[in-house]
Amino acid sequence: MSGAHHLSVDRSTPGVWRVTFDNPPINMLAPAGILELQALVTQAEADAEVKVLIFQSADPDFFIAHFDTGKAAELPREPGPSGHSPWIDVVVRLARSPVVSIAKIAGRTRGVGSEFVLACDMRFASRQKAIFGNPEVGVGLPPGGGALEWLPRLMGRSRALEIVLSGDDFDAETAERYGWINRALDDDALDGFVDALAARLASFDRQTLGDLKTQVNRIGVPTGAELETSNSMFFEALKQPASQARRARLAGLDYGQRGDFELNFGRYLPGLGRD
Repeated sequence: MSGAHHLSVDRSTPGVWRVTFDNPPINMLAPAGILELQALVTQAEADAEVKVLIFQSADPDFFIAHFDTGKAAELPREPGPSGHSPWIDVVVRLARSPVVSIAKIAGRTRGVGSEFVLACDMRFASRQKAIFGNPEVGVGLPPGGGALEWLPRLMGRSRALEIVLSGDDFDAETAERYGWINRALDDDALDGFVDALAARLASFDRQTLGDLKTQVNRIGVPTGAELETSNSMFFEALKQPASQARRARLAGLDYGQRGDFELNFGRYLPGLGRD
């Protein structure tokens, strides 16, 4: 991917692309990264040899920290190949692609990071290192990238509400129990497990893999129109005074920087609403 600066792609294993998020200091996903993901999905769709995408992080503490709201205005609104806005285009096409997507999660994945891995076909996480959350409520925003659509389908209404209304952090054991991820594995076993699964999948026919995905997708995959409603809510909420006031309080908390706030985001959120 020429010029990419949020992602790197290793194509050295036949049939498998390893995609690494690498955007220091904490792997926030900015609009430029979303456009790179769009290009990646387009390339994977066009390459008949690729069967598996493994998504991982170069940062041991952060898989994807969250969306970089300070750059939200830079995200184009023009529809992608699916007919949807850029982020929804990524997740819709990723879910529908004949290529199997696997998120290998070690570190924090919150907000749009959680929503990205939810759009992947499978999710495996480090029992010791992975942390999940949708903290948007704490800064006066709705989750706008798919959490409101994916979570109820995966784990039911009550657990989905616990996650999005509390904005708290959840460890990998709880995420596994709730259905947020396929399974939690010990950190020293995660790479080997995912590599073995990817090799097994890559031994099969891409058309058959894609056909099976299409049939399973009849149950449990939100439509692009459903996802767009939450996406629109998110961008509208960015303009609201109450939301802006809460986000202003982040300035003194090392938001976007490697430090205790980003490491323990969920613990800080209740204080953002206090005078």
